[in-house]
Amino acid sequence: MAVRARRSELATPASNDWMFDRSAAAGADMVFLDLEDACAPAEREAARGKAAKALNELDWGTTTRAIRMNGVDTRWAYGDVIEVVTAARENLDVIVVPKVRRARDVWWVDVLLTQLEETLGLEKQIALEVLIEEVEGLQYVDEIAHSSPRLEAIIFGAGDFSASQGARVDTNFDPVVDYPGDLWHYARSRIMVAARAAGIEAIDAPFPHYKDPEAYRVACDRAGAMGYAGKWAIHPSQVEIANTAFAPTPDEIAHAQRVVAAYREAEASGRGATGLDGMLVDAAHLRHSETVARKAALLGLDGGAA
Repeated sequence: MAVRARRSELATPASNDWMFDRSAAAGADMVFLDLEDACAPAEREAARGKAAKALNELDWGTTTRAIRMNGVDTRWAYGDVIEVVTAARENLDVIVVPKVRRARDVWWVDVLLTQLEETLGLEKQIALEVLIEEVEGLQYVDEIAHSSPRLEAIIFGAGDFSASQGARVDTNFDPVVDYPGDLWHYARSRIMVAARAAGIEAIDAPFPHYKDPEAYRVACDRAGAMGYAGKWAIHPSQVEIANTAFAPTPDEIAHAQRVVAAYREAEASGRGATGLDGMLVDAAHLRHSETVARKAALLGLDGGAA
């Protein structure tokens, strides 16, 4: 399984080819060209060709190239996979599978991809991400998380999930009444634990109010505190906010480096714990610090002198 940065996952309607250049240059860790809900039903088949052309011809830099297919229970699903993969081949990195309810939904896409890759002679395996946006999907998220070796991330889709749950929310999927806490904390926690148990990432929900950058920043910070690796972006203006929010700061990186150094020094002296800046440093702190260090390395970040 590839290790990828996923701080920002930018959605772009696959039918709106005039948006593609800006999306490719937005600096997002991943861009997915959306063949599903962002496309009118009458445009979905034609959008496949537009998506493949963009994947093949645009300069995506280091951005992960993806599509969101239609759900496996729709008439468009098999055509989305077959047509785009056949046309884009190695220029497609990830397929996002929406409205996953059971592990069998992921298995269906996995088998179809395996047959296509063998038929086309593709050397690179296409990865999967899945959206949990139905209550049934949340109920079976543990088996979904372990459903395929292709699976690299689970995304929380708060919009459709709120409809599936029957929640009373506004257009930003926030409760319409004064609600004590985060209405979606249970769903986010459940997805986060399932993803981590399977050794994959969790990505937080879209934030439709793109003209409120500060509120989006707060939402990113809260998701990051829970362990989410990144957040969906529905507008290029959200990309830099997410990229910053889900990256360790120079101070965090420098502190992690100091913790690792202090622990290794103590370990070499036969001690299992030590002190740093008046705080205990033990094996649990080492794990946290090594996680920060791995993310910094993935993103090419440096904390400077410790």
